[in-house]
Amino acid sequence: MIRKATSKHVAERAGVSRAAVSLVLNGRGDGNIAPAKQEAIRLAARELAYVPNSAARSLRLQRSCTIGVVTDAIATSAFGGGQLGGAIEVAREAGYLLLVLDTHCVDQRADAAFNMLQARQVDGLMFAAQCMRSFHAPASMRELPSVLTNSFEPDNAVTGVCADEVAGGRAAAQVLLDRGHRDIAIISGTSDRVAAHLRVQGYREAIAAAGLVPATPVPGGWTIHDGYQVGRQVLAGPDRPTGVICPNDRAAAGVLLAARDLGIDVPGDVSVVGYDDDEHVAGVMIPALTTVAIPQVAMGMEGMRRLLAQINGGPTAPEQVLVPCPLIERESVAAPRR
Repeated sequence: MIRKATSKHVAERAGVSRAAVSLVLNGRGDGNIAPAKQEAIRLAARELAYVPNSAARSLRLQRSCTIGVVTDAIATSAFGGGQLGGAIEVAREAGYLLLVLDTHCVDQRADAAFNMLQARQVDGLMFAAQCMRSFHAPASMRELPSVLTNSFEPDNAVTGVCADEVAGGRAAAQVLLDRGHRDIAIISGTSDRVAAHLRVQGYREAIAAAGLVPATPVPGGWTIHDGYQVGRQVLAGPDRPTGVICPNDRAAAGVLLAARDLGIDVPGDVSVVGYDDDEHVAGVMIPALTTVAIPQVAMGMEGMRRLLAQINGGPTAPEQVLVPCPLIERESVAAPRR
């Protein structure tokens, strides 16, 4: 008979005490356990498929060991689900179960969803957004340990964990600057998206730091069709830029199609940078897209760790946390020919 792993087994494999295992898997490792030891504990728990006895913990702690999660769309759509994946992994290691409701982007449903979860006596609440946005936390989130991911509370009443979009915009520009590009256009996306403004800010910072004058952002949408239309506009003239930064990977795919129809080689004549690292687009394009990844999984993991820390008596003062956006280099960027 296969024995179920216990916290003692995790402690032995990680070379730590059972108290250390409890602290880390309950979200209280920061400030108490060295980062390397925390990672060793999480790795040991995953390798042993360790699952805490939630029934016993619930009785001992007088908690439900459940967390309520409301999303605007990521639970029922193809983009952003990594946040849930990251949150589930951290919660599982701590012996917590997630109850997830999706509003299908109807904000009026959020309050009812949170009230329903609160009535289920969840120990904490999370809101996860598909695209970076502001979110007015309802009363239930102010009464329980709560966290937002890929979103922020305008009144700073709830901790928000977001991608560092300004740094992402800088990285998108910097990869072109480092290859020698000096004429770099940016397609900004639509003005209703918070992230679009932040990415343009990062682009401007990188261009200015290189001693150059930033180009005026070209408005454009987020679809392949939008990218194709604005791509033809940006690339049609004889004074076309040597590098183009796109608002997302789908728009970048449209720009690649526009370049093909105009007889422009990518990356020989023009380099193209996407954004998102969309698994269905970026890596399968020809050429494969250099892009800036949105750290979906990392946001979900960090948000859940901070929520568990609150549940277990850690810091409750709201804060804004930024998670780095990694640059993923592929074949769509090269040194300019001219």
